Amino acid sequence: MSGSNSSAPAAPAALPTDPATLTVHTPPEPLLTPQADRRRGRLTALLLLLACAAPIIASYFMYHVVRPGARTNYAELIQPSVALPEGLTLHDLQDRPVAATSLKGQWLLVVVAGGACDARCEQHLYQQHQLREMMGREADRIDRVWLVTDAVPVRPAMAKAMASGDGGLVLRVPPGALWLAPATGQGADAHLYVIDPQGQWMMRTPAELEPMRFKRDLERLLRASAFWDRPGRGT
Repeated sequence: MSGSNSSAPAAPAALPTDPATLTVHTPPEPLLTPQADRRRGRLTALLLLLACAAPIIASYFMYHVVRPGARTNYAELIQPSVALPEGLTLHDLQDRPVAATSLKGQWLLVVVAGGACDARCEQHLYQQHQLREMMGREADRIDRVWLVTDAVPVRPAMAKAMASGDGGLVLRVPPGALWLAPATGQGADAHLYVIDPQGQWMMRTPAELEPMRFKRDLERLLRASAFWDRPGRGT
């Protein structure tokens, strides 16, 4: 139309026909190769393992390493500690089998004596009961155990006294299978033994026990393990 300012639209630019002028785009690299993915998985598993173990390591470090000169133990620390024997089977007074490793999950305060239970045995069982009660609200973190080292019948009154209240355990050890060792020159029945919730025997009292001094050791152990140990037997 005469006098119009409109013009025909510009034609689209022609595409190059020479293949050499075409740009080829490389597809993106995968974010992780299978090998890198496996490495990341292993690293994640390792970090999770360290996170779970850290409280245990920290509590033992605090008890055994930090400022050792500022603390004296009344009872003897067993270094290195001794694990509950794998595969060891104990028996209750009804001769039912009990796996030794089933005792894990609680602090164990252990008396070792024959079934006849002489005066020293009775005293240790009484001290064992009193020490647990002296722990107050932390008492539920401790199990009392009497390991009987022979086949002599246990007096019904003694068995009943052990089972009453906190339900202490009376278990027979097969001959020659006792893994708790006395101090030089002492018999196995001379001490109280402490086993931690991981199943490690780690402490032994002197032969002539002073309960109030030993109580302070137990309090320190319970305090040091507060990060990872909880009342009630583990499963």
